[in-house]
Amino acid sequence: MPRTFLIDTDTASDDAVALIMALRSSEIRVAAITVVAGNVPVAQGTSNALYTAELCNSDVPIFSGAAAPLLRSLVTADWFHGKDGLGDHDYAPTKRRAESIHAVDAIIASVRANPGIEVITLGPLTNLALALARDPQIAMLISRCVIMGGAPCCEGNVTPAAEFNIWVDPESARIVFQSGLPIEMVGWHLCRGAGALNSQDIDRVLAVKNPIADFAIRCNSTAAKMPTRHFAVAV
Repeated sequence: MPRTFLIDTDTASDDAVALIMALRSSEIRVAAITVVAGNVPVAQGTSNALYTAELCNSDVPIFSGAAAPLLRSLVTADWFHGKDGLGDHDYAPTKRRAESIHAVDAIIASVRANPGIEVITLGPLTNLALALARDPQIAMLISRCVIMGGAPCCEGNVTPAAEFNIWVDPESARIVFQSGLPIEMVGWHLCRGAGALNSQDIDRVLAVKNPIADFAIRCNSTAAKMPTRHFAVAV
C-alpha cells in the first residue's frame, strides 16, 4: 500500500521539484496539497502548485491557505526564486483550479479522514499552526511530520542564525514544535553541498528529454545563479 502524504508548500522552484517527486512516485498517495505564503505570495504559490500538478497529470486537490504569518508582515524570497517563484518563465495552469475550501480546514479534514497520514511541510508553518490551534487532537493522528526548515548546525540562509521557512513565521514554528507532533526536521544543512545538483546531475536530468525533466531544471534557473550563502533579505 502506498504511503499517504499531505504536503504543505509555499510553492517555488525547489518545492515544485519536491511535488513532482511525490506526485510521480508509485509509493506515495498525495491526499492533498495545501499552500501557504512564503517564497511567494499565496496566490502565486497556489498557481505554481496547480501548474506542477497539471504537468504531472495529477488530480490531487489543492487548497490555498494563509496569506501572511501569524504576527508579522510577509517577506518573500522572489529575489532568489524569481518573481513568480519558478524562474520567471511564465508558467501558469490552464485547466487546474484550487478548491474553494481554505487550506487550514483541508488539513484538519485530510488528517481526520486519513489517520496515520504523513505531513510534509516545505514552507513556513502558518497553515499547520492554525490547524493545530483549531483542532489540537489532529497531532495524535499524524504518524510523521517532516519539516523542511531550520539551521541546527550551520549558518542560516537568510541571516547567520536563521533559515528562511522558520524565520518567516517563528511564532507558527513554535506552535508546531510544541504541539506533540512526531517531528523530523530536515534542516538547511542538508540542502547544501552534495544535496545540490552539479552540472553533471543537471545534464543527466535534461537527457531524459521530457517536459517534467525540463521543467524541474528550468524552474530553478534563477535560484541556480545564487551563491550558497545568501543573507539577502533586509530585516
